[in-house]
Parts: sequence; C-alpha cells; structure tokens
Amino acid sequence: MSHYSFEFPYAFLLLPLFWFCAKECSVRSQAIYLPYIHILLASKRIKSRILEVLKWIAILSFVTALASPVKVVEYNNIKKEGRDIMLVLDSSKSMLDRGFDSDNLKRDKFSAMVEVVADFIAKRQSDRVGLINFASSAFIASPLTFDKNYLLDILKKQRVGLVGSRTAIYDSLLEGEYLLSASEAKSKIVILLTDGIDNMSKTTFADIMEVTKKSDIKLYIIGIGQESDLEVQKLEALAKEAHGKFYFVSDKKSLAKIYKEIEKSETTAMKSESYKRYFYFYYFPLVVSIVFFLLFIYFRSVKGIAK
Repeated sequence: MSHYSFEFPYAFLLLPLFWFCAKECSVRSQAIYLPYIHILLASKRIKSRILEVLKWIAILSFVTALASPVKVVEYNNIKKEGRDIMLVLDSSKSMLDRGFDSDNLKRDKFSAMVEVVADFIAKRQSDRVGLINFASSAFIASPLTFDKNYLLDILKKQRVGLVGSRTAIYDSLLEGEYLLSASEAKSKIVILLTDGIDNMSKTTFADIMEVTKKSDIKLYIIGIGQESDLEVQKLEALAKEAHGKFYFVSDKKSLAKIYKEIEKSETTAMKSESYKRYFYFYYFPLVVSIVFFLLFIYFRSVKGIAK
C-alpha cells in the first residue's frame, strides 16, 4: 500500500508571502546578500506575461521542493515460525495388505499411506520436513528440508521391503529423535505411522521411554490396520510421555482425518510487522525551479523583454 504526501506541507504558506511581496514590497536596486532575489519579486517595470509565468513557475517549484513531496510505501511483513517435522513411516511387509482404502480395496496400505502423507507434506510450506522409512532397520530417506517438491519425489520412490520386512519401531524413533536433536526450531515433531509390533529393534522400550522423557520433541503415533496387531498401551505411553497423542485408524479416510487434525493442531505461528519506506522527490521540483529561474534571468537580462 502506498500514498503520496508532503513532508513539510506548511511550506506552501510561503506562497501568499511571495505574492504579497510581488505586489507591495519595494525592490532595492542592489541586493546585499542575494543579488538576484529582487528578480523573483515583482517589478513594476516588468509587464511581460512570459516573465511572470517563468517567475511564478520557479517560485511554485521552489516552494514545492521545500514542502518535500514524498511517496510513503507501507509494508506488512509476516514472519512465519516454522516447525521441524520428521515423518517416520512403516514399510514392513505387512504394509502390502489390502482393504485399507475403501474406495479401492485392491490397493495396499503403503500406497494409501503415501497418498495421505503427500497431501500433508504439500501443506507444510513453512516447515522443514524430513522422512524416515523403516522396517527391519531405519533408513533416512530425506533429512529435514524446505524443498517440498524434492521431498514428495523421495516419498513416491519409497517401496515396501526397501529396508527389510520386519518392524523396528523403537530404532526408527531413536533415529528421528537424533535427527531433530540438532535442530534449533522452537517446535520439533515426530509423526510415526506403523501397523505392527516392534520385533526387530536393538533399542528397548525402556530405552526409548528414557530418551523421550529427556527430549523436548513432541511425538504423534498413528497405528493403522488391526488394533490387535499393535502394542497400543506402549505406543500410547510413548506419545503421552512426549506430550503428543496416539491415534488408531482402520481405513484411509480416517487416516486422512488424523493428519488434518495434526495439521490444525500444529499450525504455523505468524507475527505481523508493519513498517514504512519513504521515497523523496524534492529534487524534481528543485531542478524545475532552477531551470525556470535561469530562463527568467536569461529572458530578462539578455533578451530584454518588456524593459
């Protein structure tokens, strides 16, 4: 947003003074300090309209320069305080099970999960997001990044069985905690999705609980598929200890709702700051004033108009 104004508008009050002096003030034959000031004041000898026009354009431009025309541009700077989010996704063999997507029962859980997660990533424009793919071991598919196109491309290249067929939940959580531990973001989040019981981690449940207690990282855990296939109590305890939440869903639509719920609860903090920038244009009327003043002197002194 911008507008034009004068920094010193009261300078225009000089115009009546010039006009009054042009009509009433006597002109000295010799000026002590400014030898040409008498030229700007009216002389009864000068009848030429050309000289009058030149003189008043010079005066008006000079006063306009004194008033200092300025363009004021107002800026609203919105600062976004982004989060660092690690997405930890299960790619064990059981993620190939079908029937999770009610719109396409032949589709496997992993493909349905990738679609939902991709939509979540696309909406986190102000956040750094990373990706861990885990099964028998944890694989860092992408470190934290602002480049969502790159991350979405990496996500689409993930496959079931890429890092084995079993489930190492605690190892993958430890990896996520480690990656976020170096982050300087005020808000750090791990979102873990799994459909099974940990049967491969070197890290024990007690170990990961101890790490979670000492950490400032918030943890959301989403269990999908059959509730009987999950260690619900342990997952709930982990999420609670990390000031997060445990969710269980049995279909793709419910999974999409959970990610939307997390998205709303983890909104990006924004601070709005406004400031003004000033662009000064006094030099334009000043140049005009000088040019017309010199023309006035030239036509009066050299050409001798209406002497």
